Amino acid sequence: MTTADQATGPAVATVAGARGATAQPAPTPNRGLAILGLAAATVATVATWLVAASVFEAAAPGMWRWVFGAVALAGAAAVLLVYRPALEAWRCSSRCASCADIVEKRGLSARVRESAWTAAGTAFAVLCALTLIVFVLANDAAVQRTFFQGELIGTSTVDIIRAFGTNLFIAVVAQVLVLAWGLILALARLAPGRVGRPIRALAVVYIDVIRAVPAIIVIYLIGFGLPIAQIPILSGLSQTWYAILALTVVYGAYVAEVFRSGIESVHPSQVAASRSLGFSHLATMRHVVVPQATKRVIPPLLNDFIGLQKDTALVNVIGTIDAFNQAKIFSANHFNLSSVTVVAGLFILITIPQARLVDRLIARDKARGA
Repeated sequence: MTTADQATGPAVATVAGARGATAQPAPTPNRGLAILGLAAATVATVATWLVAASVFEAAAPGMWRWVFGAVALAGAAAVLLVYRPALEAWRCSSRCASCADIVEKRGLSARVRESAWTAAGTAFAVLCALTLIVFVLANDAAVQRTFFQGELIGTSTVDIIRAFGTNLFIAVVAQVLVLAWGLILALARLAPGRVGRPIRALAVVYIDVIRAVPAIIVIYLIGFGLPIAQIPILSGLSQTWYAILALTVVYGAYVAEVFRSGIESVHPSQVAASRSLGFSHLATMRHVVVPQATKRVIPPLLNDFIGLQKDTALVNVIGTIDAFNQAKIFSANHFNLSSVTVVAGLFILITIPQARLVDRLIARDKARGA
């Protein structure tokens, strides 16, 4: 090896390729990224302390002022943790600058990038949260008084929770009916042969028409139309059951498409094997195809049911006293929307756990597929 080769050895890294060695530049300390991480941490910390002081000043005098002040102080102290990845990036950058081993240098350079961007990303998240707090405190805390007035929230919560039971009842009963109706529609759309052509056409028309019409219009038509039409049995239902019927009609069309996709995902060999054993088409669907399809469509079904639960708030258009209607009564009496915020919080409490359950089921299915 010549003297020139020895001199250029530490400056470049060589990677053996299929057609020879490819020269790559040596890792850099990424000092600029380390400075960026420290700057982001500093901005987030200063902004948090300023907002914490504003929260303390905006709080009403008395015990609550000190409670809010303590919470703000705890948040301002917690934001100092942003400095941990920022300081890690700076330390690794300094070590990388003085390191002679190219392998270690490459690892340190990678750690600088990861730590610096972690600090910057965390600082960005903190600034987004601070922006929301500043928005709530804007205009002499007008937003807070409009949407988060503690006295009205405390006064309305009990009545709204009681009315929310109607939403839950509608959602649970409708979900059971939607499962049955959606499966019937899916099987109708997949009816085989020329004999099933008229059934397939009816199912397609129903699904296309219902999915094209907004749910609130269907609820309005059923909730007011059936009593006016004086249809036997149907005209004597309560507003709650009209809401259940309307949501079943609407979400049955969506769930039918979910079931159809699951049924069509079952390999045709399963159907062929079942028919070769003498099973009829309906028996094949019942014992072979539908059980497999149902397992595959559980995550999208849960997504549709989350949407159904939220759409129970639409039943207020036909006069059902649900949580939203109860909140509107409080809102009209007090000229304040804090009671509606309570309704939003209740829907969040029942929806987010289900969303996380869907994510977990999807991850489990991916793991099984792998």
